Amino acid sequence: MRTPSHRPVRSCHNAAAAVALGLIVSLALAATALGSQSSSAVVKIRKTSLGTILVNAQGRTLYMFEKDKGSKSACSRRCAAFWPPLVTTGKPKAGSGVKASLLGTTRRTDGRLQVTYNKHPLYRFVQDTKAGLTKGEEANAFGGEWYAVSPKGAKVEKPSSGGGYGGGYGK
Repeated sequence: MRTPSHRPVRSCHNAAAAVALGLIVSLALAATALGSQSSSAVVKIRKTSLGTILVNAQGRTLYMFEKDKGSKSACSRRCAAFWPPLVTTGKPKAGSGVKASLLGTTRRTDGRLQVTYNKHPLYRFVQDTKAGLTKGEEANAFGGEWYAVSPKGAKVEKPSSGGGYGGGYGK
């Protein structure tokens, strides 16, 4: 009497291993292809209570940091955890109302490219949890003040509440 052969089982294991290896190779190739594609940040405009300001592709407010020197970011580590930089791997794209000539990039200390507008590095604020929020406006944090950015590339300041006296008298 012959003992049962284990060959069919081995060939099933070999077939399963070949399929698994094929999947791994396919996933690795797909990841490589995705990683090599350029991902460009998009800068748009949005009307808010501050007026018309720059926002990212998801409609979140973009800020400038007054402590930045030229186009170099002064916000890293803990600061960047609260004020994430707008980074890109390709040339940033201008949405309607945004001047493409004012868009640029600067190299961060971690090697990533940060989007700039009128030479100001751009950031989000973590407490702006949805489009249209401007909770970071005029915040004084990490050694400087933060401001939303206008389509002209200037800081946006909160409209004054008015209603007071003064109007420049007595100066």
